[in-house]
Amino acid sequence: MPSGIASLYVCPVRRWCMALRLCTLRILQCQPGDGFETRSMSGVQANQQSRISRMRPTQRMDLLDQIGRELQSRFTFGGIDEFLSACGIKPLAGYSGPNSKWAYAKTVLKDVTDSTLLEIAAELELKPIVAGGVLVLPPRNWQAASELKLFISHISRDKDKAMRLKTCLSAYAIDGFVAHEDIHPTLDWQVEIERALRNMDAFIAIHTKGFSGSIWTQQEIGFAVARDVKIISLRMGEDPTGFISKHQALARGNRTAEDIAKEVDAILAEDAKTAAKLAAAKKAKAAQTVDDEIPF
Repeated sequence: MPSGIASLYVCPVRRWCMALRLCTLRILQCQPGDGFETRSMSGVQANQQSRISRMRPTQRMDLLDQIGRELQSRFTFGGIDEFLSACGIKPLAGYSGPNSKWAYAKTVLKDVTDSTLLEIAAELELKPIVAGGVLVLPPRNWQAASELKLFISHISRDKDKAMRLKTCLSAYAIDGFVAHEDIHPTLDWQVEIERALRNMDAFIAIHTKGFSGSIWTQQEIGFAVARDVKIISLRMGEDPTGFISKHQALARGNRTAEDIAKEVDAILAEDAKTAAKLAAAKKAKAAQTVDDEIPF
């Protein structure tokens, strides 16, 4: 905290509530098998950084600015120090910059990882709009993913078909998100679905009977159209409707899930929106496979 600037009194109840929220956030970030140990953000930075696609410089600058403005509006200098300390970030000992909470917060945060900035934005309940899009953490099952991220839209009674396709796609370095199976029971399912929609690289809709009548699947399609990601329609008893009806749909016919997965891979490998990401994902998967085959 800058010298000579006194911190205003912070209500103990408010301080306790903030600490409780941060503790809850950290527990939810633990993976199964972690023992649910409490870990500060600094303790997970190394693991989280590899899980989040690196932000472009302009995105990072925009995000820093928005976090700085939010901290400026909520806290005193002392309150900013207390909040960042609770996040595992050490306050500056000898700050000599402008007498501005916004500038101070940006200076403290300038060297933290991209994933830590996103965690702080989530704790502040921000949905930062940077470079024309909203940046949010991926859903839990995608936070460790190096594969191409494919959102699989389906109605609940046909989740077995979605899971079968997801399993077959994994051989092609494509990680499908199936809402009814990939959301941890302790997490808010609507939040996780929105995170998946905001982080997906491509979208596939499984048009079984009743798909067009679901408000959830129609909203998911709208999200995909608005984000202009690659959209694939799989016709399994119902034709695509609305905005995606103009796209040629894949017909299931008598083909198996393995056959469909192979065609989906070919489509994504040829499309300009996904070709580079899929090639990089396959390269990373091949490298991992080589490592796994080294005799121990």
